[in-house]
Amino acid sequence: MTPEIDTDTLSIADRERERERMRLEIMDDLDEEIELELQEEGLESGVGLSRHSFRRTYFRELVRLQSELVKMQDWVQETGYRLVVLFEGRDAAGKGGAIKRITQRLNPRICRVAALPAPTNREKTQWYFQRYVAQLPAAGEIVLFDRSWYNRAGVERVMDFCTEDEYEEFFRSVPEFERMLVRSGIKVVKYWFSITDDEQEARFRARMEDPLKQWKLSPMDLESRRRWERYTRAKEVMLERSSIEEAPWWVVQAVDKKRARLNCIHHLLAQVPYEPVTRPEVVLPPREYNADYVRQPTPESMIVPEIY
Repeated sequence: MTPEIDTDTLSIADRERERERMRLEIMDDLDEEIELELQEEGLESGVGLSRHSFRRTYFRELVRLQSELVKMQDWVQETGYRLVVLFEGRDAAGKGGAIKRITQRLNPRICRVAALPAPTNREKTQWYFQRYVAQLPAAGEIVLFDRSWYNRAGVERVMDFCTEDEYEEFFRSVPEFERMLVRSGIKVVKYWFSITDDEQEARFRARMEDPLKQWKLSPMDLESRRRWERYTRAKEVMLERSSIEEAPWWVVQAVDKKRARLNCIHHLLAQVPYEPVTRPEVVLPPREYNADYVRQPTPESMIVPEIY
């Protein structure tokens, strides 16, 4: 059942602002498809973007940065570099959108996303970091964590899913855990996506109104909204107690989704000392023809109906 917005408490101006924010949320979803289309066309026309100058800049910069990500990927594969990137932030902060733009043009065999579900009963009895260790990259791989071991410092703390002793043990362990990763040759980059109270509320309301996004709103998300201030305090403690020289926290200002994506990708590229990799020229081999081969017709019953 879709939660209802109490429109009686909103003024006409407030309602207009709500409608505009919801429209922008819908446009943001459409932009994902526009991005792919414009990239395929080489951004030659820019159709429909003349009235939105930054959107045009955004598409062009996104394609440029994604081409650099491909270069970084090639270098990572060539050199055996290992990269871990953590994405943390409140619900609806834009982590998933940033991850999607990073992976959009990359090889999923080299760059993969780790988005772990709630731990099983067995996993709850293991060393806390154990299930995350299984996701770490081998040589020549990039792993993007859509939420990470910092769940303990965030949602578990706020929702009382861990004890005070477990919470304190986490902060004793996490600096050494990350230093161990760095000493082993893994680059660890940590991003916190920061949004305002008003912006999160607007994004939640947009999800409530959009049938394609309602699945993103779980009871946990709604409860996290109620506990905004507890999350704020938990975040402040997390940044203070776990930002170390070997793996510092970086805060992405994420109220503007498009600027946040560009800024995050630009910053990520600067964290990796990649260089262009020379690849051998690709030559298409001549096709072989056999005089005795006759192509068999595909049965009509197997053909997907051409509705479009």
